[in-house]
Amino acid sequence: MSAGRKRRVAVIGGGPAGLMAAEMLSSRGHAVDVFDAMPSLGRKFLLAGIGGLNLTHSEAPEAFAARYRERRHEFERLLATFGAAALRDWAHGLGIETFVGSSGRVFPVGMKAAPLLRAWLRRLREAEVRFHVRQRWLGWQAGDALPTHGLRFATPAGEHLVDADAVVLALGGASWARLGSDGAWVPWLSGREVTVAALKAANCGFDVATPGSSRGASGTGWSEHFRARFAGQPLKSVVLGFTDAHGETHYRAGECMVSATGLEGSLIYALSAPLRDTLAANGTVELSIDLAPGRTLERLTEELSRPRGARSMSSHLQSKVGIAGVKAGLLRECLASDAFASPVRLAAAIHALPLRLVAPRPLDEAISTAGGVVFEELDEGLMIRKLPGVFCCGEMLDWEAPTGGYLLTGCFATGRAAGLGASAWLASALRK
Repeated sequence: MSAGRKRRVAVIGGGPAGLMAAEMLSSRGHAVDVFDAMPSLGRKFLLAGIGGLNLTHSEAPEAFAARYRERRHEFERLLATFGAAALRDWAHGLGIETFVGSSGRVFPVGMKAAPLLRAWLRRLREAEVRFHVRQRWLGWQAGDALPTHGLRFATPAGEHLVDADAVVLALGGASWARLGSDGAWVPWLSGREVTVAALKAANCGFDVATPGSSRGASGTGWSEHFRARFAGQPLKSVVLGFTDAHGETHYRAGECMVSATGLEGSLIYALSAPLRDTLAANGTVELSIDLAPGRTLERLTEELSRPRGARSMSSHLQSKVGIAGVKAGLLRECLASDAFASPVRLAAAIHALPLRLVAPRPLDEAISTAGGVVFEELDEGLMIRKLPGVFCCGEMLDWEAPTGGYLLTGCFATGRAAGLGASAWLASALRK
C-alpha cells in the first residue's frame, strides 16, 4: 500500500452494523463506500421502529451480557467498550434523546427509528461516506487472489467489480429477506472454507399441534372456529413453562399472542432459543400455560367448586377466576367438554393448560437469525483469519439474543468492533 492515498474500504450492508463500521472507518480517515441491495438504507432498522424503537436495555452489564447465551464471553468484551450506556451517549450525539421505559427497555424520545437514521446518514454523508444502493453483492470474481478484490455487484446497469483495501461484511442473517437479509452469502463464505453455523430462526413464533390430536397425529394449528375468533389477540398475564432437551425447566411470565397457527409475541420470543433447540432434539415441546398466575391450584379448585346456579359457565369462569375472552376460548379449544363439569379438572387446566408445539415458524418470518460465521474464525478485530482484510459483523455472526434492545445493541457493538478492527489492520498493513 502506498502512503499517499486514503485506504478504500467497502462496507457491504447498510443496516446498523454496517453503518456503525462505516462511521468508525470514516472517523479515522479512510475512504468508505457502503453498498446495499435495497433502494434505501436501514430498511429492517426502520421496520423495527414501527411499534417503538427499542434501542437497548438498562439492566446491569453482567445480566445484559448473559442474554447472549453461548456467546456471552465474546459479548462481555464487545459490550465493555460499547454497551447500553455508550449507545445512549452515541444517540445523544446525533440529537436523539432516550428514556428508560417501565420494563427497563430504552427508547428514543418520539419512539421512532426514522429521525435517528436520518440524522445518522446526514452525519455520515458529511464525513464523505459514499452510499451505493441497489447494489447486490454476488461474492467474488472467480480466480481473484486477494479477498478484498474482485467484489462482484449486480446493479440496474449490469454487473461491476470493486477492489478495496479492506472489506466489512454486514449482510445480516436470513430473516425478512424482502428487506435485504436473505443469507445468500453463506455459500460464498463456505466455499472459501469459512465455517458458518447453520442459520436458524430466532425470536420466532411456533406452530401448535391441533388441540385434541394424539402425540403422533399430524394435525397442526388451531380449529377454524378458534382461529377465526382469536387469531391476533393478546394472551395477557400468563406463565409459560416447559422442560428442555437437557432436563432444565423454564418458567416465564408475560404476554404472547395467538397467531393463525400457534403462538408468537414477546413471551414466546424470550423462550424461542430453548424451545427451538428442544424441538430439534425431541420433535415436539410440551408447553404448559398458567392462565391465572398468582392463584394456587387449591384456590382455583375451591373457587370453581362454588355453585354457579343459573349462570353460564362463561360467567362463572369470569366472576370466580377472571377467565374470559381468549383465555376462555383457549380452554374450550384444548379441553374436552366434560372437563368443564369437573372443578378439579378445570382448575388443573387453568393452572397448567397443556399445549404441544410442533415447529418454529419459517426462518424468513423470524425477527432475527441464529447461526452464522463462528467467532472461532475471527480475530479480536472480527477479521476472518482465512480472508485477510475481510471483516464480519452484525447478524452474519453466530450469536443470538432476545428482543428487548439486545439485538440492536449487539449489531451496533459488532459493527463498531469490525470498523475499528479494519482500521487497525489497515494501519498495520501500511507500516509493513
